[in-house]
Amino acid sequence: MNEKLAINGGKKIRDTYLSYGRQCIDDNDIQEVIKVLKGDFLTTGPSVKKFEDKVASYVGAKYAVAVSNGTAALHAACFAAGIKEGDEVIVSPMTFAASSNCVLYCGGKPVFVDIDPKTYNIDVSKIEEKITKNTKAIIPVDFTGQVADLDKINEIAEKYNLTVIEDAAHALGSEYKGNKVGTLSHMTEFSFHPVKPITTAEGGMIVTNDEKLYQRLELFRTHGITRDKGLISHNEGPWYYEQIDLGYNYRITDVQCALGSSQMDKIDGFIKRRREIVGKYNIAFKELNDFITTPYEAEFSNSGWHIYVIKLNLDKLKVSRKEIFEALQAENIGVNVHYLPVYLHPYYKNLGYKRGICPEAEKLYSQIITLPLFPNMTDSDTNDVIEAVKKVIMNYRK
Repeated sequence: MNEKLAINGGKKIRDTYLSYGRQCIDDNDIQEVIKVLKGDFLTTGPSVKKFEDKVASYVGAKYAVAVSNGTAALHAACFAAGIKEGDEVIVSPMTFAASSNCVLYCGGKPVFVDIDPKTYNIDVSKIEEKITKNTKAIIPVDFTGQVADLDKINEIAEKYNLTVIEDAAHALGSEYKGNKVGTLSHMTEFSFHPVKPITTAEGGMIVTNDEKLYQRLELFRTHGITRDKGLISHNEGPWYYEQIDLGYNYRITDVQCALGSSQMDKIDGFIKRRREIVGKYNIAFKELNDFITTPYEAEFSNSGWHIYVIKLNLDKLKVSRKEIFEALQAENIGVNVHYLPVYLHPYYKNLGYKRGICPEAEKLYSQIITLPLFPNMTDSDTNDVIEAVKKVIMNYRK
């Protein structure tokens, strides 16, 4: 007989709640932040450049621009790509809203292309049919940390003279055909939210190998203001600057960047631990393969595993995703769902987007649950997740 579920009055798998994601901060991180707090610069100082250089070096990019958050990074990338009113940008629907909001910020129109049902990334075979004379860019999303099929995406982009803005918010440290994500697209965006591969509390970055894009990114971050003598109309003296475009205040602080630089020293260890936990999950859940599908990874991708998403085989279960989600929460397992397809949000419906335009994404959304995954999870935490999933699934199997 199956063990009674906590949601039905049974004993919980855990006494304490385990979040689906969490930052990993140690004493060295704290000390590096304190150094900045005691120093001369709290913002727009040397710690920002140090952090940018560290990330650029790690991924192999020539240039990096750190900004206040990942959404700001995407907005800056769309600006640098010249997205304007009337332009169209190809986007995956299986992502956080920022991946397409950034297009709207610039006056453009997101055009959603359905996902590959195996990788959950944008289906490259469906991109060209959505390209028009107004298409200016593609924003592929490296969902969960698995890298999109960049060779095919870049081939399409070159054919139609499009800019590729890779949304790698999940993928710092992931690899594509043995190369670190960050040099494989015209621009690559990273996020440093607390649950991401590393954190600056809030923060984002764009990396690129293109000097002109880099200059536009830097300009956009600081109100469109510059002191660059090659860009201003004239020079009245060393104090002089000009606003030459309409930018934003998207600066990141030295306090945040001190934390980010310290976190970068540990990123390989973080990713190693994430991969270890994913390996344990994959092995443990093999016995449930009639009821759940574990993540598929394409041969060209070596994911850093920002999140771990299982797909429920609902035709083999007695209940919907909602009941399974609530049962796992009752066991003190902090599951989540990533994501509602962007165009199903009310704001996008008001823009005229209709249900049914990306059927694979909509179907997947109804089936997925994100399990806890972060580097500070212990083996005991991991085992608790495994036992809770088994307990819930076995109780709800047909």
